[in-house]
Formats: sequence, structure tokens, C-alpha cells
Amino acid sequence: MSQQALSSIGSSHIEEISSSKNEPDWLKQYRKNSLSIYEGLPIETSPLYNKYTDAKKMDPEQVSLSVTSDPTVPAFLEKRLSELKNEISIIQIGTNIQKINLPDEFSSKGLVVSSIDDALKNNGDLVKKALEASNSAEDKFTALNNAAFNSGIFIHIPRNLILEKPIHFVSSLSLDGISTISRNIIFADESSKATIVQELYSPKAEKQQAYLELLNTNVAANAQLDLTTLQMMDQGSVNFSTRRSDIGQDGQINWYLGLFGTVLSRYRIDYYLNGTGANANDSEVVFGNKEQSFDLQSNIIHESPATEGRIIEKSILKDKSKSLFKGMIRIKEKAAKSNSYLSGRSILLDKDAKSDAIPGLEIFTNDVKATHSASVAQIDEEQIFYLGTRCLSRPEAERTIVEGFLEPLSRKMSYQVRAWIAYLIESKWDGKELMINNDEELRKFVEIEETRYNENDEIEQHYKYR
Repeated sequence: MSQQALSSIGSSHIEEISSSKNEPDWLKQYRKNSLSIYEGLPIETSPLYNKYTDAKKMDPEQVSLSVTSDPTVPAFLEKRLSELKNEISIIQIGTNIQKINLPDEFSSKGLVVSSIDDALKNNGDLVKKALEASNSAEDKFTALNNAAFNSGIFIHIPRNLILEKPIHFVSSLSLDGISTISRNIIFADESSKATIVQELYSPKAEKQQAYLELLNTNVAANAQLDLTTLQMMDQGSVNFSTRRSDIGQDGQINWYLGLFGTVLSRYRIDYYLNGTGANANDSEVVFGNKEQSFDLQSNIIHESPATEGRIIEKSILKDKSKSLFKGMIRIKEKAAKSNSYLSGRSILLDKDAKSDAIPGLEIFTNDVKATHSASVAQIDEEQIFYLGTRCLSRPEAERTIVEGFLEPLSRKMSYQVRAWIAYLIESKWDGKELMINNDEELRKFVEIEETRYNENDEIEQHYKYR
């Protein structure tokens, strides 16, 4: 299969993808329409955000695209994948779905975990519904993904299924330098409950390599979906992700995002609260160093009454790293009695680190609660001095301050997610490889987080040692 740079993508590449996958005519036309929109859109459609964005850090001359890529599993991933061999999991290496592990006890109950190609054949109506929900005209990279996706996954949790075990989605860029454009779709049917953990990796590459993702999630009435994304890619790579979540009546989505790798991460997340009582809870942690750049946009759109949304983003920035947080609460005319909160906060550990925050409100009805806030601050030297009097070195004092900075946010996460994020922050601080293997060191973090906020344990210990 031929390779070409993103800068020269055209209709011939789209034709090659469609022909190789034997796609239906409606999808071929959908790709072509999206390509024409992509070619006419600027990198940033909002003039307010345009002067802040670092999206141009992605070099379209270096980003190589192909229908297929090297399926070899990178050596650094082998241990992690061996740990997941008995778990519900789907492994994506470049453009290849390398392995799917779905035990019979779950497939017999209707759980579907498959590639997007297989889903087009077996669950075509749901795939088409997700594609039609995505508006290519909203964003240049949404249009690119709709036009040129060369891989992707599909997960369907059937009605009334309660999954106690998480579904693991592990994705790594390939060893041959080919970039991945992934179209991912998740459906949680009525009264279902599931947890999905997404891990993003990449090998070291000689030129810029990109993981470009478009993810649709649909949470039906009374369903609950918990998603954790941990981005641990090499700093020579780029990660662009556009996400849309549609939540039905009394449905709930909890999304936990930890961004640690890449030279540039650009995330756009839209929550559409479509049914009465729908709820979205979004917690985002960013830790940047060197010359990393993080561009985050999170929007909550209240379409129905008595809906609730909450987005909290916290950035820790060292060296010359940068973060940009853009957010919007939009409460529509029919969404009375809704409650929404949006917050972006950054702590700068070095004088060359930089952060910008642009939160916004659009309220079209009465009888609602909506609050937004933003703050950017350097580390407090008085706190450093105080901790120094307690025999902590400056690096130890900075870590303690960062822990306190993240504490209110981490209380909303499960103990496992808190442990992963704490482990990755410490690994990055110490210059270690970013990976969440279930080794002894990580288990220590899990044990700490399991008991950290358990007040009953504290009371029991009090009486035990009296």
C-alpha cells in the first residue's frame, strides 16, 4: 500500500481506503464529503481561540498515512499486554486491531467488542448513527478523521448488562512511522453499566507520528459509563482527539483524562445532555514538561431540564510547557432547573511555563445554576519556605504542593484511577518510562488510594489501637 504525507492527502487516498475495505457506497460518499469540508476549514474555526492554539506544531509534511501499517507489537508493550491476556480487551497497533479478548461468558450476554470494519458488517445501523451524529463542519480535524480513518474500534454494551470488570482498550502507534487515524464508537444501551480504560502509547520515532482520534459515545436512558483515558505517548508524537457524548434520560457518564505525553495534545470534548436528568462528570489532569503543549476544549450542552454537568481541569506545568483550556457551558431554552460547573486551574512550577484559560457561559433560560472559574498561579514561595522548615528539599516540597493541588479533584475518581495518575506523575517527575504495568511499585499506590478516603477504616484503627 502506498504512503503519503498528510499535507498531500486527496481523493485518491480516500478511494484507496474505501476500496481496500470494500465499504458501502454511503460511506464512500460520506468520506468524500468530509474531505471537501476538511480542505476548506482553517486549523482553528474560532477567532477567539485562534491566537492561542499550538495546533500548527503538528507538521503535515512529517505525518505519514497509509491504509496499513506494521502490526508488530513494540517491545515496551509486551509486559503490559501479557497482564491483560485474561481481561476483556482490544489491542490496536497502528492501523491494525492486533487482538480482541472477549470471554464467552460476556459475548453470550450480547457484549460486542470489535474493529470498526467488522462493526460496519455486523452493526451497520449503529455505526451509521454514530457517523451521522458527527458534524465535520464543526472542526477541521473532525472532518479529517471522518474522511480518512484507517482503523477504529466498536464497543456495544447491551441493555441491562452490568459489567464488573473493565474493558481495556490499548492503542500504540506502529514501529514503521505510519500515523493512525482512528474512528472509535461506544454504545451503552438502556440500564447498562460499564467501565472502559483507554491507554495510549507510541514508540520513539525519527519523525513526527500522530494518533488522530474521533470518538463517539452514546449513553442511553439509565445507563452509566465510566471512561478513563491515560495518554502516555512519546514526546516526539502528536495526539489529536475529538469526542462527542450523547447522554439520555437519567444516563450518566464519568470521564477521567490524564495527559502526560506527546509534544502536542489537542482534545475537544462535547457533552450533549439530551434527556431529563442526564449527568456528565469530567475530570482532567495535565502534567507537562520540556516544551510540551496541551490544548483542551470541553463543552457541556444542556438540551433538557434537570440535567447536571461538571468539568474540572487541572494542569501542572514545568520547564517551557504550555496549556490552553477552553470551555463552554451552554444551557438551552428547554433546560430549566439544570446545574453546571466548569473550572480550569493551572500551577506553574517554572518561570517559562505558561497557561491560558478561556471559560464561557451561554444561558438561554431561567431557573438554572451555572458557574465557571479559571486561575493560573506560580508556585507559592512561602509554602516552599514553610515545607523547607519541615526538612523537605525543594523538589520534595513542590511534589507535596502538587499533591495538595490535585487532592480535591482526585476525590471524585475511583481509587484505581487515582493510583494510576499518582504513579504516572511520579514516574514523569523521576524521568521514568510512562507505563501502568501492574508491578509492585504501582500496587503500593493502589493500596494507599484504597484507604486514603475511607473514614470508617480510620475510625476502626482508632478503636483498635486505644
